[in-house]
Amino acid sequence: MAEENVSATLIVAEPAARVFAMLADPTIHSAIDGTGWVREAVDRAPLTEVGQFFRMDMYHANHPEGGYQVANKVAVLDPPCAIGWLTGQEKDDGHLEFGGWIWRYDLAPLGPSETEVTLTYDWSAVPQYIREYLQFPPFGPEHLVNSLHHLAGLVAPTSRARTPGG
Repeated sequence: MAEENVSATLIVAEPAARVFAMLADPTIHSAIDGTGWVREAVDRAPLTEVGQFFRMDMYHANHPEGGYQVANKVAVLDPPCAIGWLTGQEKDDGHLEFGGWIWRYDLAPLGPSETEVTLTYDWSAVPQYIREYLQFPPFGPEHLVNSLHHLAGLVAPTSRARTPGG
C-alpha cells in the first residue's frame, strides 16, 4: 500500500461541539470503536489538553496476550475542530513507547446542526523495526466507516448519518 494512512468521512446531524465532546470522553471510545478491540477506559477523565495520557483495555485474538492495555497520548486537541492521539504501550521498565501511528478526527461544521467528521488512521511515522512484525493498516478501511457510524448513532441516535455528497 503506497499511502500510509486511511480515512473515512461521514456527516453527522449534530453540532461539532457535541460530536467533539463525545470524542473527548474516553469512556465512550469502546462504543465508537469499529474494530471491536477497544474494551474499557482505564483513565476515565475527559481529554482536555495536548500531552494528556489515557489508557484503554483492549482485546485482540491475535495478540500474544489476548487482552492487553494501550497508553494513548493526546497529540491534537483543537475543540471543536480536531482531536487525535498516538497509541503505544507501557514497557516493563514503566516507560511509555509509542509506535508511530495516530488516530485523528477532524470535524467541519456544516451549519448549526450538521458536522462532517473525518477519521484518519496514519502510520507514516512507524519505524521499520515495528513494520517488520506488524502489517499496516492492521484492519480494513471498513473499520473506520464502522467507527463513524457508531459515533453518529451515539451522538445523534434519532438522526441519519450520510456520506458526503450522499
